[in-house]
Amino acid sequence: MGRRRRKVVRIPKKRLPNVFTCPRCGKEAIRVQLLRGEQRAILRCGSCQLRSEMPMKPAHGEVDIYSYFMDQWYTGKAIIATTPPPSAETKPGQA
Repeated sequence: MGRRRRKVVRIPKKRLPNVFTCPRCGKEAIRVQLLRGEQRAILRCGSCQLRSEMPMKPAHGEVDIYSYFMDQWYTGKAIIATTPPPSAETKPGQA
């Protein structure tokens, strides 16, 4: 009689997030776009249309840019460009 074989438990590797929490609306909707050739990053909220650009270094990742943005946001130094959400056009005579 042989002994029972042990079950192999695989531990999944943790990954860094791609979508972050917006400080304005509180939803998890901020995406970070890295423009490495221009050495700048663009942060956009898909919910409240918050938009910000900031310089970056080649070694920075999305998490680094987001944390730098949050530091700037809470100290009041963040440069924000808000674009209005696309609204439905109303024709004259419609309410």
